[in-house]
Amino acid sequence: MKNSIIYYSVGALLYCPANRNNIVDSITSEKLGTNFSLALCLEDTINDNFVEEAERILIDSINKIFVRYERQPFFLPKIFIRVRNPKQITYLTKAFGQSIKMITGYIIPKFTITNANEYIQAIIKGNESTKKPLYMMPIYENSSIVDLQKRIDILYRLKDILSKVEEHVLNIRVGGNDLCHMFGFRRHSDESIHKIKPISNIFSDIVTVYGMDYVISGPVWEYYSGYHWEEGLIQEIYDDKLCGFIGKTVIHPNQIPVVNEAYKVCENDFHDAKSILEWNQHSNTFVSSNLAKERMNEYKTHSHWAQQTLYLAEAFGIKH
Repeated sequence: MKNSIIYYSVGALLYCPANRNNIVDSITSEKLGTNFSLALCLEDTINDNFVEEAERILIDSINKIFVRYERQPFFLPKIFIRVRNPKQITYLTKAFGQSIKMITGYIIPKFTITNANEYIQAIIKGNESTKKPLYMMPIYENSSIVDLQKRIDILYRLKDILSKVEEHVLNIRVGGNDLCHMFGFRRHSDESIHKIKPISNIFSDIVTVYGMDYVISGPVWEYYSGYHWEEGLIQEIYDDKLCGFIGKTVIHPNQIPVVNEAYKVCENDFHDAKSILEWNQHSNTFVSSNLAKERMNEYKTHSHWAQQTLYLAEAFGIKH
């Protein structure tokens, strides 16, 4: 289990095309709020013929954010760049110059055996050239993990490769819509992706292989208006949490406060977590009822849950 709040604090990760000229004003004016992370995408959201233009706009935007932040600080979200290939990591890390201070890391799409080593080498070199850590967030969405005969082997091979940079892997992310696309699935606003068995089985295998060592973030929710969208998002987040996911990819600012509220820690959980981690190590028993006399707390069984709960409370707050 990760032992620092930073791995639990990505939260609502808002996707935005990297060529949006208005992103500088949105960030510096705090238009999008003060509790979210930002993914600036150079991959699927950008036409193949306009990648170089998008890179120029992105570099200019990050430089402007850096200059304005140095002049007058504002809420700076964790900013990630979703790249197309490993060479973009090397190129952008150098091109940002001192503005690299604004970047938390890079998102790796379609992470698989054929590209993993090259991406990891780019992250290693990026960290060697900067004074601050650069994190990576690989996305598991490639068709190779759909194949039941190969899935487990591929997942473990990728985990072995990632072990070279484990401390720099901020989250493992899952491409819910990409995986659904392969089957022709699409959920409605009142349906959770965890009810789609072929997809939830893939998720379960990812959590089983990675969940004890990495934080794994929940899949995108594509509804932000209309019938039942908010209730549907809340239900899917509850399912996410129960299945081992923390955080959520979002595609519209309307979704950010819903995700933040859903990840607040309830008061009973917070008090139970504190009491478990503060357990008297000289006590003759490591089990007792909780403060509210509702359930059993057991130090040896619940300590990992308790530590994670306190990290989430620090990142998202407590629901009273």
